[in-house]
Amino acid sequence: MSTVASVGIKDKEGLKFLVNGGPRAQKMIGIWLFGSAAWVFSMVILGGATRLTRSGLSMTDWKFTGGLPPLSDEDWLIEFQKYKQSPEYKRVNKGMSIEDFKFIYWMEYAHRMWGRALGIMFALPFSYFLRKGYITLQLGLRLSTLLALGAGQGLIGWWMVKSGLEEPSSEYAQPRVSPYRLAAHLTSAFAIYCGLLWTGLSVVMPEPPAESVAWVHGAAKVKRLALPVSLLVGITAISGAFVAGNDAGHAYNTFPKMGDRWIPEDVFDMKPLIRNFFENTSTVQLDHRILATATLFSIVALWWSTRKFDIHPAVRSLIGTTVGMAGLQVTLGISTLLSYVPVELGTAHQAGALTLFTLMILLNHIVRKPSPSLLKSLPQVAKTI
Repeated sequence: MSTVASVGIKDKEGLKFLVNGGPRAQKMIGIWLFGSAAWVFSMVILGGATRLTRSGLSMTDWKFTGGLPPLSDEDWLIEFQKYKQSPEYKRVNKGMSIEDFKFIYWMEYAHRMWGRALGIMFALPFSYFLRKGYITLQLGLRLSTLLALGAGQGLIGWWMVKSGLEEPSSEYAQPRVSPYRLAAHLTSAFAIYCGLLWTGLSVVMPEPPAESVAWVHGAAKVKRLALPVSLLVGITAISGAFVAGNDAGHAYNTFPKMGDRWIPEDVFDMKPLIRNFFENTSTVQLDHRILATATLFSIVALWWSTRKFDIHPAVRSLIGTTVGMAGLQVTLGISTLLSYVPVELGTAHQAGALTLFTLMILLNHIVRKPSPSLLKSLPQVAKTI
């Protein structure tokens, strides 16, 4: 029997739901979507660890469906010989032992297979919920788009890795993936995560928390401030991909100055000028410092501006939590820089970026406009106990 029968089911008060089948179906699909979002979160963290351990170029070929890892000494020697032909081995890891190679190979293999496992974990329940008729047309289209983006993410990942397997243009340059492709890979991951989390929230919480018209008006004011701040958080996170792609975290390991200067002399050395913002190590790190500082101040300004707004306590609490997370993330970033980017701190910093982004998604979701039916039923002022 088919499944996606209507755009959205409305209750007797006119509220549109994304899921058919009542509260039980809502709960099941919500758990599935939040689980998928958490899986993507773990993929981002594993990807960061793979990059920081320089494991991403250890596998020199790619198959969409994947395959078994090396199972015998002979299989390992074959894979090791393939890696020995790569620019990274010749210029960075020449003389590496096969045991060290196994470590970086397993890191990259785990990252790839974890992504494929996510695809299966998403697709099978999706098929089941479709057959049960739980998914409306609106939700089905949204989830199909996310599934397609997930499949495309694997292709983007290989497109990124392939750039690191090419000979660098200079004999003195170390092989590394294109910062543009790395940024595209991270942006795609953030977009998929955002889509899963927002959709999951919309399934389990079709209405925002609103107990009075005054709180709705206050939420609208918060939303106008939260949207540009959210955009800044996202841009700052993506600028971090250019820091990683250019190994800019290993330069100017001082703070607040960059070496003995506030602004390095070579920030505009590349021609055309625009290249500096994406390929110049000094400029890329300076950009990330400026954006991170602006993000922190913007979030603090958001909290300060909303102190006297008449808003739901959950909104106020979430804004306070976001301020705390922003402070922690800046602290992690500075610590990572001063420590010359150790794997543990670098991974924690990447996790912090996605956590801060998560809080901004939550904030934007709970300050969205309620349905007309709910709005009509609300008192002007919330009841106090």
